Amino acid sequence: MVKPNGKALAQAPETMSPRMALPFAALALGTVAMGASPIFVRLADVGPFASAFWRMTLALPVLWAWLAWESAQAGATRKPALPAGRGLVIGLIGFFFAGDLFFWHLSILNTTIANATLLATMTPIVVTLGAWLILKERIAPRTLTGVLLGLAGAAMLVGLNARFAPDRVFGDLCGIVTACFFGSYFLAVSHARRSLSAAQVMFYPALVTCFLLLLVTLTLEDRLFPRSLDGLAVLAALAFISQIGGQGLMAYALGHLPAVFSSLVLFLEAIAAAALAWLIFSEHVSVWQIGGGILIMAGIYAARPETSGGDAQKEGGG
Repeated sequence: MVKPNGKALAQAPETMSPRMALPFAALALGTVAMGASPIFVRLADVGPFASAFWRMTLALPVLWAWLAWESAQAGATRKPALPAGRGLVIGLIGFFFAGDLFFWHLSILNTTIANATLLATMTPIVVTLGAWLILKERIAPRTLTGVLLGLAGAAMLVGLNARFAPDRVFGDLCGIVTACFFGSYFLAVSHARRSLSAAQVMFYPALVTCFLLLLVTLTLEDRLFPRSLDGLAVLAALAFISQIGGQGLMAYALGHLPAVFSSLVLFLEAIAAAALAWLIFSEHVSVWQIGGGILIMAGIYAARPETSGGDAQKEGGG
C-alpha cells in the first residue's frame, strides 16, 4: 500500500471521515445542551455563584459513577485514583472552569442574554491563538476562514438583539472575561485528553471547581440552598443537561477532534440560544438571524478536519 504524501492528501475528498462523525455529533449536541444554561440560571432561585456551585455538585455523583464504570471496563482492580503527574493540569482545568462559571453567571444576570452569548462567542479567538502559541498546532487558512465566518454569523444571529448600554457595561465585561476563561479551559481539556479519558477530565477537575465555587458562594452570597423543590429541579436540570450532558459530550469529542475546529462548533450555542428563545419566549427570528445561522454552518464546514485525520488529535486516555 502506497504511503500517502502531501499531494495525495490534497487530492483527497474533503468530507469529514466517518471516524470523526460521532465525536462531531457529540460536540454539536453538547453545545446545544450548554446553550440552555442561561435559561436555567435565570430561573434558579439562588444567586449566580450558588447556581454555579450546585451545577457542579449535583453532577459529581454521576461523574463518579462514569469514572468507576470506565475503570471497571478497563479491568482496574483498584478504585479510580488521580493519575500520577497530572495534578497540575487537573487543577488548571478546575480553576479555569470555576472562572468561566463565575463570570458567565455574572454576565447572564447583569446584561442581556443576547449580549452575554455574543461576547462568549469570542471563545474561538482565544482557542485559535492558544492552539497556535501554546499547543503548537498548525492553523490552516481554511480554519481561519471558518473562524471569521463563525464570528460574522454569530454577530448576525445574536448581535441584532444585543444592546450595549452604560448600565450593562459590567455584565458585558464579564462576558468578555468568560470567553477568555472558557477558551483557556477548552485548551486545557484538549491537552489533557491526549493522556486522560473523558471521565477523568470531567470528574477530577470538578472537585476543584466545586471547592472554589463553594468558597466564592459562602463569601459573596447570603444563601446557598434553593428555597423550593422547583428551585432544586432547575438546578438539577442545569447539572444534568448543561454540565453532564453538555460538558461531558464536549470532553469526549475533544479526544478526537482538533481544538480549534471544536471551538468553532461552539458557535452552535448561539443558534441554540436563538432557537430556545423562539420556542420558550416566542421571540421573533429575522431573516438576518437565519443568515447568521447559515454563516455559522458554513464556517464549521469550511474548517472541518481533513479525511486523513492528519490534523486531528489522536484519542487520548481511553
